[in-house]
Amino acid sequence: MLTHVLRLTARKGRELFRIRLSYRTQRYLFIYIVLGIPLLYFLSTRIVPILYAFNVSVRDWNLLSSDQPFVGFENFSLLFSDGIFRKSIVNTFKFVVIGVPGQLIVGLAVALLLQSIHRFRGFFRTIYFIPYVTSIIAVSWVFRWILMRNGWLNEVLLQLGLEPQLFLQSPHQALILITLTMIWQSIGFQMLVFMTGLEAIPRMYYEAASIDGAGAWRKFVHITLPLLNPVIVFSAVIGVIAYLQSFGQVLSMTNGGPLNSTTTMVLHIYNLAFLQFKMGRAAAATVVLFAIILLLTLLQLKVLKKNVEY
Repeated sequence: MLTHVLRLTARKGRELFRIRLSYRTQRYLFIYIVLGIPLLYFLSTRIVPILYAFNVSVRDWNLLSSDQPFVGFENFSLLFSDGIFRKSIVNTFKFVVIGVPGQLIVGLAVALLLQSIHRFRGFFRTIYFIPYVTSIIAVSWVFRWILMRNGWLNEVLLQLGLEPQLFLQSPHQALILITLTMIWQSIGFQMLVFMTGLEAIPRMYYEAASIDGAGAWRKFVHITLPLLNPVIVFSAVIGVIAYLQSFGQVLSMTNGGPLNSTTTMVLHIYNLAFLQFKMGRAAAATVVLFAIILLLTLLQLKVLKKNVEY
């Protein structure tokens, strides 16, 4: 008897649960749980550290003391009075100005060339993509070896009867050479992104333009570039963020030298935090970098994004 009563009670409980949680409710509950897990991970690994950095930036943060007094904007004032930090901002923007247009142009050119061939396309895609998945440190050290005073490139120049160059030891050449290294390594990614965009453009537009007598250049300017605008915006935003955070290549190839001519904001933050142990000032520099990335991203989305219809 007791067993029968328990079975009836359990059955009624299940029926009540089914009534309360309809299929629609269960579906949305599942969706919100699945979305909530990565959101919780993002908040814990991204938003919380950002807020923590804001807190550290307004305090005299001493790793050896439990007392972290509030100092307001003193860290920011000391930061902008630092000549190396100001120079790192200029250097970082030089990386962006040279690197982002360079990688967009080269990536689009390679994508257009690969789209025009039908044989060995997969082979060339693989060859161009390999540098992108190669370790940044490994690529940087290979180029550092090539560009040494007694490196391979200077040996070639000597054999051609030309003067050897300082390359990475020159304040005027080092930043450009590091940027070219970064462009070379990013060609594979940009190539794949642009090829995806090119394959999404309907062929009928090009056929209609051919009937009207349009040449290759007019097709590129009036069809390819406008319809690639979403891809260009995506690549530009990703590129700007990447170059604003330049660190690995600079640390491996020049360590910010010579004469701080290649010191970037992220490298200076690293030096402040882990070499000089000025955590408050390093956090203030992180906040400044965050603000720059946010403003430039919003500006790019506002200026570059255009709706094109045919």
